[in-house]
Amino acid sequence: MATSRTTPDHRDAIMLLARAGYGARGIVYLLVGGLAALAVLGQGGQTTGSRGVLQRVMLAPWGDVLIGIMVVGLLGFALWRGIQAIKDTDHHGTTAKGLLVRSGLFASSISHIMLAVFAASLIFTLGGSSGGSGSGAAGIATWLMSQSYGRWLVAAVGVALAGAGFAHEIKAWKTQFDRHFNMPTRVKYWAYPICRFGLVIRGLVFVIVGVFFIMAAYQLDPDEAGGIAEVFTMLSTQAFGQSLLVLVASGLFAFGIYSWLEAVYRRIEP
Repeated sequence: MATSRTTPDHRDAIMLLARAGYGARGIVYLLVGGLAALAVLGQGGQTTGSRGVLQRVMLAPWGDVLIGIMVVGLLGFALWRGIQAIKDTDHHGTTAKGLLVRSGLFASSISHIMLAVFAASLIFTLGGSSGGSGSGAAGIATWLMSQSYGRWLVAAVGVALAGAGFAHEIKAWKTQFDRHFNMPTRVKYWAYPICRFGLVIRGLVFVIVGVFFIMAAYQLDPDEAGGIAEVFTMLSTQAFGQSLLVLVASGLFAFGIYSWLEAVYRRIEP
């Protein structure tokens, strides 16, 4: 008799790690959006990216314990993203579109492993020598540039990020996340507008970051690449910069709430 290679115990462990992962991602975005909003309002926050947020957490009381919990959550999320990509748990299929989505899930797995490694390094260096919050994107671009066809690899990353951003917009517009939720109607009433707003703003941020990578490839300058922190910096120099910062900060905070809703209500089928 054929038996499943995933035992009930394994499925329960994967589900627990996946939910912890969504929660960890939610904390990162809640802090990114919250700190940026406080900075705009002059209340002592900071416009920074995910790495900068983790460095701020490290400086808090019991910061090393909190970071340790975040490392476990981020690795759990990376594991779940890898399973989603390889096992196709969400049934994207093997069409060109499905393979593209699954490639994005795998890239998300890699990026969260890198973020978890960065967070772990803060514990061992006491947050003092792991690089600035904006060094991640430029570091990746620098490494890619050093490879064969490096310029094209950086451009490909930029196109992929921009494509993921547009996919977020479509996901929000069509409420495609609904099929993955097992959420009571009374919760959907207030939660879905937040989810859609968070996806729209995160998608916009992804598009801008993608453009940064494309410009880095065009100018052969990896320092042109940037992440969320650089998006905040760029927006602050635009007309109505303060309003744009408030909008993006609010949207990233909303995406953090969306991630927490996924931690509670998402269907997870390992």
